[in-house]
Amino acid sequence: MVRKKDVSAYGPEDSYSSSQMNSSQGIRGFIRSIQPAYILIVFVAIFILTLLSVYIASRGQTFDEVLTCGDGTFYNTCSLDKPYYCDNGVLIERASVCGCSNGNPLGNLSLVKQEESCVLSLETNPLDIELKYFIHGREGKIDFVIYEGVQEHVSEIPRTLYYQGSETPFRKDFKIKSLSDEVQKFNLLKLVKKIQNLVPESKEDQARIAVSIVQNIPYGASNKTISLSGNEVNYSRYPYEVLYEFEGICGEKSGLMVALLKELGYGTAIFYFLDENHEAAGIKCPVEKSFYGSGFCFVESGGPAIISDSSMEFVGGEKLLSTPQVMIISDGISLPKDLEEYDDAKTISDIRNKNIMGYLKFWRYDGISEKYNFDGAYELK
Repeated sequence: MVRKKDVSAYGPEDSYSSSQMNSSQGIRGFIRSIQPAYILIVFVAIFILTLLSVYIASRGQTFDEVLTCGDGTFYNTCSLDKPYYCDNGVLIERASVCGCSNGNPLGNLSLVKQEESCVLSLETNPLDIELKYFIHGREGKIDFVIYEGVQEHVSEIPRTLYYQGSETPFRKDFKIKSLSDEVQKFNLLKLVKKIQNLVPESKEDQARIAVSIVQNIPYGASNKTISLSGNEVNYSRYPYEVLYEFEGICGEKSGLMVALLKELGYGTAIFYFLDENHEAAGIKCPVEKSFYGSGFCFVESGGPAIISDSSMEFVGGEKLLSTPQVMIISDGISLPKDLEEYDDAKTISDIRNKNIMGYLKFWRYDGISEKYNFDGAYELK
């Protein structure tokens, strides 16, 4: 009898499976050993390609900065406001090159070339004045020439408006009329160009200087009256008259401030407070920083004050508590979101209101006071 060889049912398969497993583990081990090297190579390749792409893109975007004067005019070209010419960063009169507003008349008057300037026959009896301003804690001055002939022209502009039927004149209409005379605008533009030349690189500083110039003009009412419909009423100065007479009340000084800011390219408005009988200027700014969500920041014109601060007390302890009428005068550029005045105004408001934050910030008062040259309206004692 032949004895069968005792072979396990799974013996041969186990032998094969074990061999296959050892081979498979070896392959996987080999793959695991080279995987980090592949990952590193791929990473380095991606990094090099990225740098190359950035380099190529930057090479394609390189350009020389276009140099401009304070009103945006390119170097060595004529401004839109003739006869001004951008001479290496400075706006100068160059009528021989730029002409005089294409010969367009100002009302019934025409500009005439006089050497490099464009002049009006009204520019008689010149008077030199000095306009003071404060910016970033430093005092500055602008020498400016005003003319008796222009002053007389502006003072003779009728203060009335004509309308028909059911048409109704609004306060805003009178404000726009006070700013619209071309002779006045032409002469105020000379001051605007001086401001732009002081800080050609910063539109914000141009606005700061314009605001401070007006705030530092003394407060005072005219002693003149005019007759309207048989009634004697107080005379209201136009912007050029505020400069010439070197004084004005809130509404008159706000008109001058808006006229300068408008020519600097800013959106402008005037706030009128009926209950307090007060006016202030408005300059376009981010809505979240603006006065009553109007899109315009409050700017007091009566004396030195911070842009966007409306919490001051006036003579007799009066504050602005009523909701103002907002009279939009012009559209234009806006102040930026990060203007330092917003924080300074909030600090002063907290200090003035004597809240918890005000006590914590009180140490900042002297520095802010010197920075903006506060007058008695800001005294806290």
